[in-house]
Amino acid sequence: ASLRSLCKDWGSLHEVSWSWLWENVERMLKALMGKPAAQEKALATLYSSLDEAALMIIRKEVYQKFFALAPAGQDYFKQSTTRLYFIADKLVAMT
Repeated sequence: ASLRSLCKDWGSLHEVSWSWLWENVERMLKALMGKPAAQEKALATLYSSLDEAALMIIRKEVYQKFFALAPAGQDYFKQSTTRLYFIADKLVAMT
């Protein structure tokens, strides 16, 4: 309902699209039920096997991808490169 209030010309095509989106999100989440534990273990194994050069590439790619998708994010991440890499490491460790 809150999205409808933001779109002045909300119509049946919007409603169909919105329903389609959430049906697909639901389908994808149901398909992943029970799998995160296995994926987490595999990701931890991969991450622990990477050398410092590979980790540096991942750190840089995290921000390149993020800033490409959300350019306004550059206004919020004005820390030093070291701090940004620390944040990227924590982000990857949490995923």
